[in-house]
Amino acid sequence: MSHISTFIELTRLKKPIGFMLLFWPCAWGLTIAYDFQLGIDQYLFYMILFFSGSVLMRSAGCIINDIADKDFDKKVERTKNRPLASGKISIKLALTYSIILCIIAFIVLINFNFFTIILAIASMPLAFSYPLMKRFTYWPQLFLGITFNYGLLLGWSSINENISVASIIFYVGAIFWTLGYDTIYGFQDIEDDEIIGVKSTSIKYKNNPKIFLSLCYFLFLLFYIVMGLLMELNKYFFLISILIFLHLFFIQIYKFNKNDKIKCLNIFKSNNFLGLMILINIFVGKI
Repeated sequence: MSHISTFIELTRLKKPIGFMLLFWPCAWGLTIAYDFQLGIDQYLFYMILFFSGSVLMRSAGCIINDIADKDFDKKVERTKNRPLASGKISIKLALTYSIILCIIAFIVLINFNFFTIILAIASMPLAFSYPLMKRFTYWPQLFLGITFNYGLLLGWSSINENISVASIIFYVGAIFWTLGYDTIYGFQDIEDDEIIGVKSTSIKYKNNPKIFLSLCYFLFLLFYIVMGLLMELNKYFFLISILIFLHLFFIQIYKFNKNDKIKCLNIFKSNNFLGLMILINIFVGKI
């Protein structure tokens, strides 16, 4: 039981926000591509596959991240008790867990078409290099956005076996969404990060974060609306988009307080609801 508890802690399975933020772009890409006149069985099957893959790859990614950041995590109040940082588990065993998770994820992946399989494999360098970015650049959140939203392209290609202009535009927009919410998340650790010497957009824009966040979310909404126009979604899509605008700019930016760690975490978590809202909006826009 202690091994199971440590594994759950290592992979953050008790914190679903991580794998849900990885899953939502997959679901969006699948939904904008899918022809619901063909029935819903294949759609639901692919949704299950993408959800499973998101849980597996996020879990493996957490392990790789903790191995890379073990020495940093020891010095940060929020992360000092993680299994690797606290010595509860060895790097060798953690790597074994990560390899097993990746093998299971590959078994999930081979249920898709060949183009999607190749596209997914091409993203692996992004997934496993992200934890190193905070050492070299103030933009690790940008690399996270590129990695976390890659599933949007996979969702599209799983149906069409190609990448369209609309899917690329939506993908770029989603990168700005992640750039925003992960900057908010980063304010929880900003004092420790500055002492340690790691970098983030939270540190880079700590003096005027709301301007930076407003720009990120404006660009996300702009690309989102352009995608809707290219996909010729109906008028209800654009009406519901107003609610998404209100969530981003009122609940997230207006209420944001960089000095309130609990509020930063709650705002970050609210993006799970936003992901669902966007999925519903796309679905309504297609019917």
